[in-house]
Amino acid sequence: MVKRKTTKTKAPERNFQPLKWLKRWAVRLCLLVVVLGLVTVTAHRFFAPPQGIYMRQEAARLGGIKQSWVSADEIAPVMFRSVVAAEDANFCAHWGFDMNAIRAALADGTGRGASTLTQQVVKNAYLWHGRNWSRKALEAVLTPLVELIWPKRRILEVYLNIAEFDQGVFGVKAAAQHYFGVTPAKLSPLQAARLAAILPAPKDRSASKPSNYIRKRTARIRDGAETIRRDGRAKCFES
Repeated sequence: MVKRKTTKTKAPERNFQPLKWLKRWAVRLCLLVVVLGLVTVTAHRFFAPPQGIYMRQEAARLGGIKQSWVSADEIAPVMFRSVVAAEDANFCAHWGFDMNAIRAALADGTGRGASTLTQQVVKNAYLWHGRNWSRKALEAVLTPLVELIWPKRRILEVYLNIAEFDQGVFGVKAAAQHYFGVTPAKLSPLQAARLAAILPAPKDRSASKPSNYIRKRTARIRDGAETIRRDGRAKCFES
């Protein structure tokens, strides 16, 4: 009896496909970013976020900064209304992105002026300053998470605690003391509007020694803050 030789057939080799590999890892990376963002944002609904990248850079450059955390209940309500009037009048109506403002910014060809307070919080707390696409992509992921997890009042609380108000001066507590020698709870409507008026370029402006431009901007913000109070646009963040 003749034994037949059996030949083992090799499994077909899989060809390496770089595009599929890249796509698979891009999906995994996106999922990782979302999960890490979800955990981080959820934690910071209850705990103060650490100093952001820009704040740490300024601390290293200047040898230190002024910044102390203060709760929303220790900030004059008019300060909340003033910053909304100055930076994001539709704050209570949008979900992190103001589509009307974006369309208007694109229409005038500048692309500026469409950043909401929520986007600014995301940038200042978690990202870096600059206009590159990687930062914009991360901002687009994190902004809806912040809006989903944080109440509107919390968004403003964090914003007012990490916003830059002068060189080396961050947060409304340090700013109120720096410019007016008062606590945030004691800010008057004029002082609150002045602080809001120097945003978003505080290094070139002063709340205590305002230029004519800042005086005019302050008057508009005071009117806007009062209008927001009257027409109900402050309900989403006033306790």
